[in-house]
Amino acid sequence: MKRHEMIKDSKYFSHIIKTGNFFKNNYFVIYYVENSDKFSHFGIAIKKNIGKANVRNRLKRQVRMIVTQNKNLFKLSRDYIIMIRDGCLQADYKDMETAIVSLMKGENNEKK
Repeated sequence: MKRHEMIKDSKYFSHIIKTGNFFKNNYFVIYYVENSDKFSHFGIAIKKNIGKANVRNRLKRQVRMIVTQNKNLFKLSRDYIIMIRDGCLQADYKDMETAIVSLMKGENNEKK
């Protein structure tokens, strides 16, 4: 994920979470809203009570890599917030990748 694709503004994070649609499973909640750009933006969030800093950072790095490898599943002109749930603590990388891919394939199959 490149720097220009990342969402850092906390007000925009809150806006997406409050007004956006979402998909969820045991590992992730993915919020999204439409944007006016030609490409997607991504934000990753995790609660502080999920683990120590090194655990949270490892999970965020893994999610960033999953998003980068599966960018074709994310629709253009949408901004996404991926919230990591505590179910990811027991999951390995492959389980997390499968969870995100299944969420995004489910989103792409819905009629909008």
